[in-house]
Amino acid sequence: MQNTPIILLFVKAPSKGRIKSRLAASIGDDAALEIYQRFVLDTIAAARALTAPLRICCYPPDAVAQICAWLGAEPAYVPQQGKDLGERMEQAFEQVFHEGYGRAVLIGSDIPELSTAVLREAMAALDRNDAVLGPAADGGYYLIGFTAKTFLPAVFHEITWSTNTVCDETLGRFKRAGMQVHLLPKLHDVDTKSDLCIFFKQHRNDPVYSSSTLAYLIEQEERLFGP
Repeated sequence: MQNTPIILLFVKAPSKGRIKSRLAASIGDDAALEIYQRFVLDTIAAARALTAPLRICCYPPDAVAQICAWLGAEPAYVPQQGKDLGERMEQAFEQVFHEGYGRAVLIGSDIPELSTAVLREAMAALDRNDAVLGPAADGGYYLIGFTAKTFLPAVFHEITWSTNTVCDETLGRFKRAGMQVHLLPKLHDVDTKSDLCIFFKQHRNDPVYSSSTLAYLIEQEERLFGP
């Protein structure tokens, strides 16, 4: 398994009223939950187009059975472990590298723009670089990856999560460690109705069959965005 890759997808339990709270404040809990579930399905579809195995990392830790019942038995499921996001990501990488995987990328589930092509680029980048990072438009990141030999836990320590400095802080840690990092295209995550509007305007004319999220937004366009 020296160079075997794996994709880690962080997923939250699809519990109404506990998902995408800022988006739900504008469009309602039901629509926010539906959109989140479609984000996850689209992300899984993008990952499954590659040959790398997919592992669903579930939050909260006791939600593994709930998420498995939703998404089906095919992917592997593990609970996220740790007191904050940084520790949970660190633990996820440590586990797969301990198991013998040679490369790993970790992705979130609120980037409907994430494509198979971007994931393929991330995996390929780890053949030539120490790490790979996917900047998000809000200052965070949507993807981070390492090889087993270049894993740097320090990028997850004492980061001010959920702020617009996360990506810059992380890049600073890489720079101080002397690591070569491949940057992926900047993508928009969706946390608010404004984010959702940006995504819809940019992708309104994309093929609907390629995106469960886009199909839903077109179907619900008048209700969600007005006439």
